[in-house]
Amino acid sequence: MTQKGKRALLIVEDDPSLQTQMRWAFDEYETVVADTRESAVAQIRRYEPPVVTMDLGLPPSPNDPTEGFLLLQEILSLAPDTKVIVLTGQNDRTNAVKAIGLGAYDFYAKPFDSDILKLIVERAYRLHELQEANRRLGDRQQSAALAGFITSDPEMQKVCRMVERVAPTNATVLLLGDSGTGKELLARAVHALSGRRAERFVAINCAAIPETLLESELFGYEKGSFTGAMKQSLGKIEVADRGTLFLDEIGDMPLAIQSKLLRFLQERVIERVGGRDEIPIDVRVVCATHQPVEALVEQGRFRGDLFFRLAEIVIRIPALSQRPGDASLLAQIFARRFAEEQHRGVVTLLPEALEAIESYAWPGNVRELENRIKRAVIMADSSSIRAADIGLDAAEQGAVLNLRRVREVAEKQAVIRALGRVNGNVSKAADLLGISRPTLYDLLERFGLRQASSNAVLEQAKGVE
Repeated sequence: MTQKGKRALLIVEDDPSLQTQMRWAFDEYETVVADTRESAVAQIRRYEPPVVTMDLGLPPSPNDPTEGFLLLQEILSLAPDTKVIVLTGQNDRTNAVKAIGLGAYDFYAKPFDSDILKLIVERAYRLHELQEANRRLGDRQQSAALAGFITSDPEMQKVCRMVERVAPTNATVLLLGDSGTGKELLARAVHALSGRRAERFVAINCAAIPETLLESELFGYEKGSFTGAMKQSLGKIEVADRGTLFLDEIGDMPLAIQSKLLRFLQERVIERVGGRDEIPIDVRVVCATHQPVEALVEQGRFRGDLFFRLAEIVIRIPALSQRPGDASLLAQIFARRFAEEQHRGVVTLLPEALEAIESYAWPGNVRELENRIKRAVIMADSSSIRAADIGLDAAEQGAVLNLRRVREVAEKQAVIRALGRVNGNVSKAADLLGISRPTLYDLLERFGLRQASSNAVLEQAKGVE
């Protein structure tokens, strides 16, 4: 570990005299030194320094920059936000420019002036700190359009970030996820975060409308085009002009209408049923389905050319059962909301109810959870809600929530994996884990792995992998 209050700086240099000189120059930092590519990678894993200075010429061929370029790529792969400052020879501008192209933050020619190099390093630290501050701020401030989408799951948070990135574009978005996972909520967020937010958001459920009516619902019809068509009627696509059209359950759309939808997506014009005029339409299309569209294409139930037209951006929404911790988090939020709506005062979910919520598979996802909590808030005899009030059996107690125990299990699995990957070599395993050999020996002792044969540990590693 680095000294408290000091910022870590990794110096990659194979010349001992230059190592000493740079240690003196950067005595206000916690300097860590490496002289080979392998040792530098180990130090990156161990200390995760925000800034690295490195010579491109490293053993086994100090006059060849190949090792330096490989190390630069490894550093940026392991720690993409690390700022790497490349030190080069006076007449080595070509390799310096190449290093910048590979992702280095800056370069400086040797022999170095310590004051100038310190300014470059300090500037790199300030940029790293600013980026970290911006990231923390972004994590805290979720956009208003997604404020109703509550999650603590990293995968679900990635989905929200994808929505934020794709919304300002005009790309067609396909949302894939089980029923009740929030596809329409995300579709509305795409619209609210786009340049079309001032225009209409028009939704249509392709599975809820009979095939005989779906075409006229989508494309509209002219007066007299069929019995009962007493006046002209605009379809959903035309109504959504300049806004966003949300086609829910697109996987249930009949093949005949798929062909007409494909033509609209290609030409961006429609013809009303019974009409002959081509009407240009400017609309953003967002689709959703709970069905495996790729399988439907293989079965011939969904046009492949339409699928590829719709799937410019595909966002897969995980089921509630795949989002650890979200079920109990949402349950408590729903309980507070419905208690306020029903004027029930403070309502509490008992621990047994939360255990049952976490253990249940939730086939209906968030929609099912919301409905069950609403019913429980209305029907419960007291302000304390039990598992039975939600319609669930009490779960078996004893879920592992003790952080020390969870950490021990995770550490043991990581040690076993590392040993397996390096064929039992303790030194290499320590480098891979980013810890010292004595620390790894302590862990082996604690987990009862030190006395085991290497073959036994490797067998365990296969099981963990």
